[in-house]
Amino acid sequence: MTLTELRYIVALARTRHFGRAAEACFVSQPTLSVAVRKLESELGVALFERRRQEAVPTPAGARIVEQAQRVLEEAERIRLFADESRDPLVGPLRLGAIYTIGPYVLPQLIPALHERAPQMPLVIEEGYTAQLSERLRLGELDAILIALPFEAPGLVTLPLYHEPFMVVVPADHPWRAREAIDPAELASEPLLMLGQGHCFRDQVLDACPACAARLEQGPLGQTVAGTSLETLRHMVASGLGITVLPCSAVGAERYAQRLLVTRRFREPAPGRRVALAWRKSFPRPGAIDALREALMSGLSSCLKPV
Repeated sequence: MTLTELRYIVALARTRHFGRAAEACFVSQPTLSVAVRKLESELGVALFERRRQEAVPTPAGARIVEQAQRVLEEAERIRLFADESRDPLVGPLRLGAIYTIGPYVLPQLIPALHERAPQMPLVIEEGYTAQLSERLRLGELDAILIALPFEAPGLVTLPLYHEPFMVVVPADHPWRAREAIDPAELASEPLLMLGQGHCFRDQVLDACPACAARLEQGPLGQTVAGTSLETLRHMVASGLGITVLPCSAVGAERYAQRLLVTRRFREPAPGRRVALAWRKSFPRPGAIDALREALMSGLSSCLKPV
């Protein structure tokens, strides 16, 4: 059993395709296939179920692949320990962020991190929470920014800040004259929300149970799904309805306040807690510390550290 063979089965489990796994490992497909079969023969168990266009880990294979990932991470730790002069702030840091956080945090984070660690560029990826969590678990990302609640075995989760939600309405909407809005009132308006799969959509529905109840009654002409927070804001500016946004994403100044108006929710106002997560076995804790410090140094005034 070799580390190379372990890398092959981890790549194959991730891609579920011999050709793509071989490309990811920079070897030919026959080379990878032979190595996987050799490892299966040595272990005396089938690691993958070969289908027509797919290689799916068997139950035993899934457990072995998970352990192989841990072995590869520990091997990387050995290299780092052997090179005592290695600086944890040198080399890329792979950061994932959910769609509703990344665009509004990264513009402040990148220069702040560059000031602290100029030799540690960020490699950035956006995605849904489940996707980012899996890529973090597999070692394809080093840290992720997500909204709580979030729990996963083998990961450390550090809450960073609380972010209140805001109501965004067209400039000529009757709520313009209001100081604060009750979350239950959202159910009486054409509500623009993100589509299925976004945790922010679920958080909005949690804040407005009447909205959730209305959705359960079937398709509603009054509820429109957008593909991003930016799309929702543009739709409100065009007069299609109202929406709820995290305070960092409001950005009403882009329309010079002649098309959009933002209003607070009544207390206790709905919001979310944003956290940083990473693997317990990640061998560069100094990089995580620098990332956390950079994140907290550039917080918007509407965000409250926790």
